[in-house]
Amino acid sequence: MGDSTVTSLEDREQAAVPNPVTASDKPGPLRRLRTPRRPRLWFEILLIGVSYWTYSLIRNAVPEQRGAALRNADWIWRMEHHLGIAVEESVNHAVNSVTWLIVGMNYYYATLHFIVTLSVLVWLYRSHPGRYAATRLVLFATTGVALVGYYLYPLAPPRLMNGSTFIDTVMVHQTWGSMASGDLKHVSNQYAAMPSMHIGWSLWCGLTIFALAKVPWVRVLGLLYPAVTLMVIVSTANHFWLDAVGGMLCLAFGFAVARVWYGAMPYALPRVPGGMPRLEVAR
Repeated sequence: MGDSTVTSLEDREQAAVPNPVTASDKPGPLRRLRTPRRPRLWFEILLIGVSYWTYSLIRNAVPEQRGAALRNADWIWRMEHHLGIAVEESVNHAVNSVTWLIVGMNYYYATLHFIVTLSVLVWLYRSHPGRYAATRLVLFATTGVALVGYYLYPLAPPRLMNGSTFIDTVMVHQTWGSMASGDLKHVSNQYAAMPSMHIGWSLWCGLTIFALAKVPWVRVLGLLYPAVTLMVIVSTANHFWLDAVGGMLCLAFGFAVARVWYGAMPYALPRVPGGMPRLEVAR
């Protein structure tokens, strides 16, 4: 009786003592990189600044293959006629006839693309730190694959097509609405219309807001933002409908990259880094 009691007490004490962590149990560098953690402000500011500078540098360094870009635009226009969706010219003319509306769209095109995207990043950083890195990776991967598209498929926007009646709304109304029109046209590649990052980024913003916001009307605004952006890029003759499809495909690629890297969709990760589920590494 006494021996069995002593034995059971010893077993309990041994069970209560945690097993020592061995070197083999420590997460490796790859697992640490794939585990979401609380973002650091100085690093994120530096990363976003350097990334956008690099994106602009590469995008504008792509050779402006005018001949190929115009031929590709003609092909896109013919394809859209074949599909029965070539209504950009009618939309462009109709909206251009309402001065206050088209001027507003010009400024929308030039500003909200950056303002809303940065605002969503800040919101994620503050309110969803556990999901921030994965969602940011979606945006970066989307933009990275878009650069490949600019290089491989130069495309003139509708307003630069030969023999068309598309209206360059920035030039006509003397507004600031596109870095590829007016005085700023020499600092931006005019033949990088496919894919449309106005759609890629706005849809990223919209899906993020819809998935994570708690206030219903804010979630509705999230869905409306890419829809309005689509109308703006067509009305201002900066993009074809199919450019928007290209932007959506780039975003799908970005989500796939994040899913593979983190083992889950960004919005499914815990809101805060503490208690993150450990990623299983294939043995």
